[in-house]
Amino acid sequence: MKISKNAQKAIYIGTLCSVSYLAVYFARNILGAVTPQMIESGEFTTEYIGRVSSLYFIFYAVGQLINGAIGDKIKARYMISFGLFLAGISNLTFSHFASDPDIAKYAYGMTGFFLSMIYGPMTKVVAENTEPIYATRCSLGYTFASFFGSPLAGVVAGLLVWQSVFTLSSVFLFIMAGMCFTFFLLFEKRGIIKYGKYVPQKLKEGGIKILIEHRIIKFTFISILTGIIRTTVVFWLPTYISQYLNFAPDEASFIFTAATFIISLTAFIAVFVYEKLKRNMDLTILIMFSLSSVFFLLVFFIKAPLFNIIFLVLAIMANNSAASMLWSRYCPSLRDTGMVSGATGFLDFVSYMAASASSTIFADAVSVIGWGNLILVWMGLMILGVIVALPYGGIKKLFKFNKEI
Repeated sequence: MKISKNAQKAIYIGTLCSVSYLAVYFARNILGAVTPQMIESGEFTTEYIGRVSSLYFIFYAVGQLINGAIGDKIKARYMISFGLFLAGISNLTFSHFASDPDIAKYAYGMTGFFLSMIYGPMTKVVAENTEPIYATRCSLGYTFASFFGSPLAGVVAGLLVWQSVFTLSSVFLFIMAGMCFTFFLLFEKRGIIKYGKYVPQKLKEGGIKILIEHRIIKFTFISILTGIIRTTVVFWLPTYISQYLNFAPDEASFIFTAATFIISLTAFIAVFVYEKLKRNMDLTILIMFSLSSVFFLLVFFIKAPLFNIIFLVLAIMANNSAASMLWSRYCPSLRDTGMVSGATGFLDFVSYMAASASSTIFADAVSVIGWGNLILVWMGLMILGVIVALPYGGIKKLFKFNKEI
C-alpha cells in the first residue's frame, strides 16, 4: 500500500519526536525508580527525596512557561537538542553531588528546567507540519514514549546501582541531542519541517481571548488534576509498593517496571476509546475521570497486594487516558492560533506546579495520615475531574459528537 507524502512526513517527524521524548521521560523517571535504593542506603530520607522531586517539578513547570513561549519564536532544532544536552550535564551533576543537599537539589532542578525545553516546541512542529489527523497520531507516539519512560527507568534501576542509572540516562540524553540536531537540520533542508506557517496572535489582537474561546480554562484544571496523578503518584509508586505493600526494594522495582509498562499502553487505549466514541473528546475525558475515581475507591478497600496494585494501575491508566486527550488531541488542535508551543507550555506549567506542591504534601502526609488515607485524597482529585469534565451546556451537549480531528 502506497503511503501518502503527508503520511511520510508525519512518520519522519513523529518517530524522531517519540524517541527524543523517550529520553526525556527516562531521565525524569529515574529518581522515582531508584528512590527505594537511595532510602535503603541510609543516606537519604523520604522527606529529602520529596523535596528534591518537588524542586524539580517547580523548575520544570517554570521552564515550561518560559520555554513554551520561547518555542514559538526559536527553531525546535535548537530548543530540543540544547535542552537534551544540558539536561544530561545536570543529571550527571546530581548523581555526583547527591550527598550535598544544596548542590544536588538545584542540579536536579536544572535538569527539569532543561527538559522543559522539549515538549512545547515539539508539539508546535508536529501541529504545524502535519495534517490534523496525523498530528494526533504523532502526539500519540510521544505520549506513549512518555508513559514508557517509567518502565524503562524501572528496568535499568533493577539492574544497576542508582548512580550508574543516572550516568546511563545522561549518555542517552547526549546521544539524542546529537541525533535531534542532525535530523531536524536534515528535515528542514528537505522541506519536511517549515517554520512561520502560523503567526501567533498578539495579545492586543485578542490572543488570550482566542485561547479562552478554545476552552483553555477548562483544560487548565484538567491539566492540574491529571498532572498530579500521572506525575506525583507514579513518582511515589515504587515507595508505595515498598512501604505500604511491604515489598523489598528490588521487588518494588520489578513491580514498578511491570506496572508502568502496562500504564505505557494507556495512550493507545485512550485513542481507541476516543475513536469508538466518535471522536468525542469531552465524553472520553468524563468517562476516564469517572473510572479513575471508582478504581481508587477499590484501591482503598482492597488490601490484597496483587489486586491493590491492579486497581491502582487501572486508576492511573484511566487518569492518563484523560491526560492523553489533553496532550494528543487538545494541544495540537490549537495550531491555527499560532500559539501551540506557548499554550502547551502553560498547560504543562500548571500541571507540574501542581505536581510539585503535591509531591511535598504527599511525602509529609504519609507520616501523618498514612498511605491508606492518601488514596482517598487521590480519589477525591478524580471526583473533581468528573465535575470539571461535565459540560456547562448540559448532558445533551456532552453527547453531541464532535467529529473534528
